[in-house]
Amino acid sequence: MKFCIADSFSGALRKLPAQEQKTVKITVFDLQQDPSAPGLQFHRIDKSKDQNFWSVRVSRDVRLVVHKTAASFLICYVDHHDDAYKWAERRRIETHPKTGAAQIVEVRERVEEIPVFKPVEIEKPEPVQPPLFAHYGDEELLEYGVPEDWLADVKVATEDTLLDLTEHLPQEAAEALFDLAVGKKPEVEVVPVPETVDPFSHPDAQRRFRVMEDVDELKRALDYPWDQWTVFLHPSQRRVVEKTFNGPARVSGSAGTGKTVVAIHRVANILKKYKDARLLLTTFSLPLANSLEGKLKILTGDDKAIVPRVTILPFKGVAYDLFTLAFGHHPRAPSEKQIRGALEASVQELGITDFTISFIVSEWTNVVDAWQIENLEAYRDVPRLGRKNRMSASKRELIWPIFEHTRKKLKEQGILSWPAIFGKVTKHYAGKENKPFTHVVVDEAQDLGVPELRMLAVITPGGGNELFFAGDLGQRIFQEPFSWKALGIDIRGRSRMLKVNYRTSHQIRRAADRLLPKLVRDVDGNEEDRTGTVSVFNGPDPETQIFDSPEIETVGIANWIKSTIKDGVEPAEIGVFVRTKNELGRARDAVKKSGHTPLELSERAEEPAGRISIGTMHLAKGLEFKAVVVMACDDEVLPLQERIETIADEAELDEVYETERHLFYVACTRARDRLLVSGAKPASEFFEDMKS
Repeated sequence: MKFCIADSFSGALRKLPAQEQKTVKITVFDLQQDPSAPGLQFHRIDKSKDQNFWSVRVSRDVRLVVHKTAASFLICYVDHHDDAYKWAERRRIETHPKTGAAQIVEVRERVEEIPVFKPVEIEKPEPVQPPLFAHYGDEELLEYGVPEDWLADVKVATEDTLLDLTEHLPQEAAEALFDLAVGKKPEVEVVPVPETVDPFSHPDAQRRFRVMEDVDELKRALDYPWDQWTVFLHPSQRRVVEKTFNGPARVSGSAGTGKTVVAIHRVANILKKYKDARLLLTTFSLPLANSLEGKLKILTGDDKAIVPRVTILPFKGVAYDLFTLAFGHHPRAPSEKQIRGALEASVQELGITDFTISFIVSEWTNVVDAWQIENLEAYRDVPRLGRKNRMSASKRELIWPIFEHTRKKLKEQGILSWPAIFGKVTKHYAGKENKPFTHVVVDEAQDLGVPELRMLAVITPGGGNELFFAGDLGQRIFQEPFSWKALGIDIRGRSRMLKVNYRTSHQIRRAADRLLPKLVRDVDGNEEDRTGTVSVFNGPDPETQIFDSPEIETVGIANWIKSTIKDGVEPAEIGVFVRTKNELGRARDAVKKSGHTPLELSERAEEPAGRISIGTMHLAKGLEFKAVVVMACDDEVLPLQERIETIADEAELDEVYETERHLFYVACTRARDRLLVSGAKPASEFFEDMKS
């Protein structure tokens, strides 16, 4: 008998108190071992139209809802007695007659009436929205996974009622309707439906049902915090995870669409498929690398055939280890302050006063050091991509001694800039036949710089399926744009866009998306079309509050936090973010005034454990909270006036505004259910962009 778990069960389990969750898990284990064991108390749910629904007693008031047939045993839901029974009475499980996928379908007549299109004669008629899908035939709607008894409701749905309707439909049907509503042709996977075909094996069914092959797999699923992505994959994700590309490939998508999910699953898939694979999983920071390691362990467990063959490090950690391996000693890297000091000292010693120090630092960081330019001839020829200030040959000759002198000073101190460390590693392994890795998977790839990408290109054999990138151009906050193709990484034709948002409610995603253009294009012409993205759940509209002063804002945020916790959100599920460390005091005061303890995020991430997380927007990257406050967004704080005042190149002004928007977008999209953005008068100009 096939033993399965539904995503509806995992979502319900998370809502129970910890002690009840523990008891539920024990019962699920017992059911997998022997569903017919005499100690298990089954009761048929008589009021359900699906006579295969049964309840199983977990404790005095907690009940599991299971669906059992001769061929399958499915764990569907868990809740307290009355609510568990209500859930089952309103649903049935069936194989869709057209797609062949197993579905959990809400029984139409047991659902409270939803708004429909009903023209009403009034004295001054208001414009009536036309039905969105009235011109589609039943057969076509069935192909998209719409259950038969919901066809009539679909055909009268309008723009205003669509969201209410889709909450009652299977996910593939909801996604198809969203596509149709914006004029797109939905992607569907129709499989034959004879009795010999397992409806649980359909790609759409696999996004909501998971067959548990053995007790170890079930134990991992129940022991760890239940991240649904580790169990249920969307078909569009699964296609990218399993595909063999004929060159470097990239998956993109807006925040919350599961790019990291795909990266993690692809790692596991490669390591299982290629027994001799040595894989590097990398990202831009240590906290995110640690997070990736934890997620991979949830997915694979302590599989001795996988764990020893994967290395998980941030970009700099990879370069540090490979440099040490290649040259027999650790590299010494300077701080940004040391680099600036060396440049200023070179200017003073050489007496070259034709350029501002801001321009010199920018030119060093974004051109000379990034591209590891070693002589004047190379500097004359380098394309200054994206930088509008033209540099004549004579000006390049004039400024070059500053960079040459700075490099000499750093060498005398026995230190190498990080781009120089990456450069030495790149040169070393470019000429080696034996590479340290067979595959590289990169998360948050939009924050790769020139030196990092050059290194990643030479540490695998190349020529095939070895390089895979996951990222979102709309979340680029660290690097200036540059051409990947010019560095030998051509992803054209091998870029895939994810469109289903699992993390952020429809309302928050829609507001945050207004901060960015609908079409984002990289330097090589690869486009990311952000339209057509859909969220799988609804929530309250995000709030924007502008206060008369920082002090009044602090009290307002404290009251919002109190109200949010009163509504059932745990303190550890709340994050408060500000633009820079200068505003952290305001976040700290707001949390304290709410009666709770703040936990300041840092490179060494701790578990919140009952505390409310606070940090800068940069540290928000990769995190997720049920409720988020993005506060202290005052004028001259967002966008940051300090950055604007140091502009040394016309193009940098556009770049500053673009990355400030990206940063604000990143912070807002950490919120799952609730979002508040606030500032003191005059507030950030970006607030207007979030409004409809």
